[in-house]
This record gives sequence, C-alpha cells and structure tokens, in this order.
Amino acid sequence: MTLHCNLGMGPWDVLHVGIVKHSIFTLGQVSQLVGILILAICYFMGVPLGLASVFNMIFIGFFIDIIEKFNIIKTADALIARILMLGIGVLVIGWATYFYLKVNLGAGPRDSLMEGLVKKTDKPVWMIRTFIEGSVLIVGYFLGGPVGIGTLIIALTLGFSIQLAFKIGRYSSESVKHVSLMDLYRDFCPKKECLSEENSKTYLKSRDSEV
Repeated sequence: MTLHCNLGMGPWDVLHVGIVKHSIFTLGQVSQLVGILILAICYFMGVPLGLASVFNMIFIGFFIDIIEKFNIIKTADALIARILMLGIGVLVIGWATYFYLKVNLGAGPRDSLMEGLVKKTDKPVWMIRTFIEGSVLIVGYFLGGPVGIGTLIIALTLGFSIQLAFKIGRYSSESVKHVSLMDLYRDFCPKKECLSEENSKTYLKSRDSEV
C-alpha cells in the first residue's frame, strides 16, 4: 500500500528501486538478495535465524513481483486516498510485524536487524527502526531511488507504529527468544539419527582410526 500511495515509497523500496536501476534483477529479486545479505550480517551478530526469517525473505520478494506484474494494488489518484493508503499502510506494517514475530519462529531480514540492534544497544524499537529506515533511505537516494514526502513520513513513523503494536501486544524485542532453524532440526530429527556433539567426535575418531 505504501508503494502505491503515490506519495513516495518506503525507504527499503527506495533502496531496492535504486539497486534495480543498476542491475538486471526485478524489484522482488533485489528484495530477496538484500534480505540474504542482511540475514548473513544478523547471523554474525548472533541473531538466531528461524523459519520465518527464510519465508519472509523468499515470499515477500516473490509477492512483490506478482503484485507489480499483475498490477493488483492500484495507484491512488485522489489526495485523500493517497494519505489514507499511506497511513493505513504504516499501521498495517506495524501490526503485521507484531503478529508474525509473536509466534517466535524467527524474524525477517529487516526485523532481525532491528531486533539484533535493539539487544546490542539497549535502545528502544522506535529509535533503532528510525535509524535503520533513515540510513537505508540515504543509500537508496544516492543510488537513484525515488523519494517523496511519503518516504520521509514512513521513515519517521514506522518505528513508532511497530513499537505501539509491540506495547499493546506486550511483545519485547529485548527478551524474546525465537525458535531457530537449528532448534527445529533438533526437535524434528529422530533422536537415534541425531548425533550429539560428543557422539559426532567419537564417530570421527573411529573413522580416522580405521583409515
């Protein structure tokens, strides 16, 4: 909705469009590639990557291309409709972020970065998210991404929207513990087939001795 409100796209979309101008990839593919890079950074920051991290990275980019290809969301013409789309879009993103993070199956690339920085700096969600959105906006602008008044509004209000949803839903980025992909593997892998670290070392030693 924020992409089609005709007041300026969100900071991440500005970055993605800027990259598209200098690459052979579609908007959705760029979103996925940027997501992979951010997840790699988050991994080295110690942020656990869960099922939602992978699904978010893959499917958001996929649906971006579907929406753009078939023009599913129409661009608003009337000013009041544009403002409504922008405002509703910011609120929807805030609550959508809360609802999918609440299940504790991991965070998407951009939200993983947000939660990682919140834990590292002990700063509030709104401040960290505003910093991220602002930084991304600057990079996207210099890459040639389109910036409008709506872009600035999103950059300055999205963090507050997310924090409001977190506060009402009693979700804490500081204390949350997501179920990682490794946790899921340990839960679903049959115990007889899952070697512990100690058993793995024993197996490797016996194999080396046989050689």
